[in-house]
This record gives sequence, structure tokens and C-alpha cells, in this order.
Amino acid sequence: MDREKARAKAAALVARMTLEEKASQLRYDAPAIERLGIPAYNWWNEALHGVARGGTATSFPQAIALAATFDDGLVEALGDAAATEGRAKYNALSARGDRDIYHGLTFWSPNINIFRDPRWGRGHETYGEDPYLTSRMGQAYVRGLQGSGETLKAAACAKHFAVHSGPEALRHSFEAVASPKDMEETYLPAFRDLVTKAKVEAVMGAYNSTNGEPCCGSVTLLRDILRDAWGFAGHVVSDCWAVRDFHTGHMVTRTPQESAAMALSAGCDLNCGCTFLFIVRAVQEGLVSEDAVTEAAVRLFTTRYLLGIMGEGSEYDAIPYDAVECPEHLALAREAALKSCVLLKNNGLLPLNAGRIGTVGVIGPNADSRDSLVGNYHGTSSRYITLLEAVEDVMEGRGRVLYSEGCHLTRDRVEPLAQPDDRLAEAEAVAAASDLVILALGFDEHYEGEEPDDSNAGDAGDKPDLLLPEPQRRLLTAVLDAGKPTVVVLLGGSAMDVSEAQERADAVLLAWYPGARGGKAVAELLFGAASPSGKLPVTFYRNEALRELPDFTDYSMRNRTYKYYTGTPLYPFGYGLSYADMALRGLCADGKTARVTVRNDSGFAAEEVVELWLRDEDSADAPPHPILAGFARVRLEPGEEREVCVPLDEAAFTVVGDDGVRRPGSGRWTVYAGFGQPDARTEALTGRKCLSTALTL
Repeated sequence: MDREKARAKAAALVARMTLEEKASQLRYDAPAIERLGIPAYNWWNEALHGVARGGTATSFPQAIALAATFDDGLVEALGDAAATEGRAKYNALSARGDRDIYHGLTFWSPNINIFRDPRWGRGHETYGEDPYLTSRMGQAYVRGLQGSGETLKAAACAKHFAVHSGPEALRHSFEAVASPKDMEETYLPAFRDLVTKAKVEAVMGAYNSTNGEPCCGSVTLLRDILRDAWGFAGHVVSDCWAVRDFHTGHMVTRTPQESAAMALSAGCDLNCGCTFLFIVRAVQEGLVSEDAVTEAAVRLFTTRYLLGIMGEGSEYDAIPYDAVECPEHLALAREAALKSCVLLKNNGLLPLNAGRIGTVGVIGPNADSRDSLVGNYHGTSSRYITLLEAVEDVMEGRGRVLYSEGCHLTRDRVEPLAQPDDRLAEAEAVAAASDLVILALGFDEHYEGEEPDDSNAGDAGDKPDLLLPEPQRRLLTAVLDAGKPTVVVLLGGSAMDVSEAQERADAVLLAWYPGARGGKAVAELLFGAASPSGKLPVTFYRNEALRELPDFTDYSMRNRTYKYYTGTPLYPFGYGLSYADMALRGLCADGKTARVTVRNDSGFAAEEVVELWLRDEDSADAPPHPILAGFARVRLEPGEEREVCVPLDEAAFTVVGDDGVRRPGSGRWTVYAGFGQPDARTEALTGRKCLSTALTL
């Protein structure tokens, strides 16, 4: 069903409703209207990395890990798998009268905010710090979720529009101030692409204000930009209880009905929260017109008709429940975990040979932790495989595995442990008795995450710094002091200063939050069943860099992210090592594509990500560093050689002035190709320089 036909059906249905009935349908928990044959529908569902919060579902790696794959084809397949499982659940549960929260087909995903500051607790929900990478991954996930059928397979939602990335503790009253240049260059591009190219069905406003207007009631964002400039035809939903913040946090209104009227008038159609309960009163007081209520209801029922859930049926109605956590989806989850892990250091110790090790000591608070597998906004898996369990499986019949938790994973700065080192001596004993140590450190969703609210009761939020918790730092030093070959495995979703591990450990592998069964994939990489091929979608700064970055509350991009940072990162954006020795030659480029030949000079079959970068050599408005302009994954057998053709991002050939206007670039560029960005730190870590060629148009 096309949108025009769906909207006509929606308008005809809404025309039969009273004001009270129309207003009731603008709540996330829309009740049934029995006299019109309209079933209840709960709009709130989540699918950040698989169907979340609605029972059993395939657990994919966290969004930041998916960004590290640099594989938008895989991300689209994951979106399709999530939509399939969402349909399977909806079909089975609605047939039994269950239309409750987290059981619908409107998924409030993906999160395409820019991870501009490494302290932000929700950054691991995003696709990283680069607008182009975020756009590519976000579009892919939307295409996967929404499908290409006669009806929408599911409705995706781009959030949180448009300038939102902490601090979490201030989000209900905070104003993000962004310059016209930063808006156009950094904060808006991914949203625009998801609206205009991927045709995302929904957009969610943010909690905070942007440039003087609450985002969920911003005429500038919701009307002038989203609908008038970009032609958005879907519906807008508020973040949960964000409209209430108008009168309790931002203090721009005095009453709930004023807040409801402000949001509705600006173009917010659906309220996650309670404030739209005052819409009828707002109309009666003359604060908003009934026409605005009607239009919002029409938009919402248009989405429901496009989903084929208004009684007319859909080609997805036959998806059976056994599609949930099916073997094909579990295989996709494993593939994503394998492709997302980033090898940060390897002095030759990896890959491990299980038959030659002897005794492996597995140590650390994340070695046997289920929480550190899944990240936030996750579903429930029928099985979890931790790193410890996976290593034990690999070593069975080949050698011993000794285990120590080493220390507790806790927000020790908030709730200090009485005995923070009560496992340290045990860890030292395990290290001393082992021939090799795998040390699993990092975070989980209770350490870095969303501000606590009714649906997130854990002690989650932003990080005060980039260091591992102090007990983990002491554990790291103690294990390294044992002098045994040591692999550090990091589980987490943001930049960490692990300088000591980089300097002293034999290998460092970043596993992110790899999914419920992700421990198996991590072990496969450690023991050489596959080669790591992930790339960092964020810059890993040293902790002292926090003195150089703008304040957390400052949304200026000055000295932020790989584009503008003037210091030396610990690990650069786009960086990641491989077991294979790959080489590039023969770079050539025009204004649309770049071609380069990739050769595998090793005896290890592997995948690599070829990255294309572009620097405008003459424009004063261009970022000081080359920007990511294209990428492609390639798999090569030992000795194999292949030419790859990589499309270049059209926007990379433009620049944005201080006035926020995007213009053609200078006409003189340098194009780079490599397995990381063309910077001194990447070259120092990899021992390779990027290829480059001049381009004049």
C-alpha cells in the first residue's frame, strides 16, 4: 500500500472520531475504539540491536559494535532479522489478545546521534562519531527493519532529533547550543539521509532543548527543517516524558495543557508519556486547534495502515513464531560479533594455539559476566556464552583453564566497595599458575548507559573520565607484573584509556558488547578461527585529553572527533589490526569513485576494510584533517589479489561555512586509501602509510 492510499484510509477513519477519541490515539498506549473496530495499539517497542525488552529474541552486538564492522550490508540483514522476529512475536501475541508494551511493530531505533564526547553514557547506542558512517549504518538498519514489501515489515524511528549526546543528568532541562556550521556539518546529515534516502517512518525528538527550543516542541526542527525542508511524511514521537519536561525542566510552559499544545503545534504527533492526556483540555482552552489533533491522528493511522495491521492484512502475517532466535539469525549474530571486534595491539602472540598453551588463566570481572555481553536496550537470549565458557570449550582436552573474577565490576565511585581488592590475591595466584593469561576488563550497561528512570533502574549514566574503574586498574597492573604472556580483552561501548595495556600487554582486543553468545566469537578470534577485522568508529583518547576537549556541555565540534582533534589519540578512528598482511596499490579516483587493488600477502584468509579519505586542500571551511568518504569490506584468500571500486560520498566534496550553508569545495583534493586514516598515529601503530593521489575537478 502506498502512502497516499494509506493516508486516505486514515483520514476517512479519523473523520469518524470524536475529539476525545482522536486525542486518545496520540498516546503511546493508544486504547481500542470498539465502535469503530479499532484495536488497542502500544507504539513503544525497541530494536536497537535485535528485538529488545519483549522476551526472547536474537541478541546482536551493540550498535557501536555494528558500526565497527563497517559493513552496511550486514547491518541491513540484521535489521531484517529483527523485523522478522518482531513480526513473529506480533503475529503470535496479538492473536492471543496481547497488545502490550514492547509487542508492537513500531521500533524506536536506530539511535543516530553523533557520539561527540567519550564521556556520554549512551554513546554505545550510536554508530559512532562520524556523520557519514552513522548515515550509512543508519540507512541500512532502516532498510532492513522496514523492508521492501507492499506493507512495512516494521516501522523504524530515527532518534533523538537532532542535537543530543549528554550530559544524561541534565537532559530534562539542558539546552544544547550548536552553531549553524556544526548543525549542517555534524548534527543534521544522518537524520536528513534517513528521512530523504531511507524514508524512515518515524522521528523521535530529544529531551533537551536545541538553540532555545525544546526539541519535542521545536518549530525550527520539526516544522521548518524536518517537514518543510526535507519533506518528511511520517510521524514524530516524543522521547518518553520529554513533553512533561517543558513545564517541569525547561520551564517554557506553565501547565501540562500548554506543554501538550506546544508539542502538537510544532508537529509532535505521538506522546511517549502522559502529557497528551491534557490535549482535550488544551483544545477547550484555545491553546491548540482540533485540526492539529486531527492531522496528528491521521499521520499515526497512516503508519498503522502502512504496516497492514488495521484488519487488511499483510504479506508478513504468515511469519511463524519459530522465526524467533532461529539458526539463521544466530549465524548473523555470530558473523556480526566476529566482524565487530577490533584488534588494538598484537606483538605476535595472537592467534593462540590451544594445543600448545598448557594452562590458561582467565581473569577479570567481564570474563564470566552476562551483563557485559549485551549492552543496553537488549532482548533476552535463550543461551548466554561468556568468554570464560568459550575458552573452556576451546581448551577442553587440550589444557587447564583457571579462573578468577579478579575484582568486582562496579561503579566504585558511586558505591565504594568495602573490600575492592578482595579477589586480587586470587587473581595473582591464577596468573602465577598459568602459562598464558586472558584478562577481561571494561564496563557493562550499569556502568555506562542512560540516566536512571522508571524503565532503567540501574545506576547508569555518563563516565567521569576515560579510565577503567580503579580496582580494574590495580588488577591490570598486578596481572602484568606476573610476567606471563597476556591478552587483554575489553568489553564496553566507548573510548577507554588503556595505556598500560597498550604499553605492557602482548595483545589487546576490543570486543565491545558482542551479544548474548558473543563470548564464543571472541574466543574464535583469539584462537585463530577467524581474523579480527573491525575498525574503531570513535576516537580513543587518552584520559588527559579531557583537559583539551571542550566541556561536556559544550556542543562545539572544536577539537572533537577525528576531524578536529589536534592531539595524539591512543587509538585513532578507523583503526584496527588483522592477522593477515594486506597491501594496497594502484589508487586512482575521480569525483564519484576510487579504485584500488588489495592483495593478501599472508597465509591467513581474512577480511579487511578498505577506507577512502578526502582532504580539501584549499578551502578554509574544510576540517583540518581528511574525512571519511567511502569504505568497502573485502575478503581475500592467502595470496589473492582484487581490485575494489568504492563509491565516494558526494557530501565529502562540499564544505560548510560558518553561516551553515553547504557549498562546493575548493576543487582541489587529496584522496587517500588505507586500512585506517592517514594520520601519524595510525602509521605508527600499523607501520603502514596510506596511498594518496591528487584530484582536481
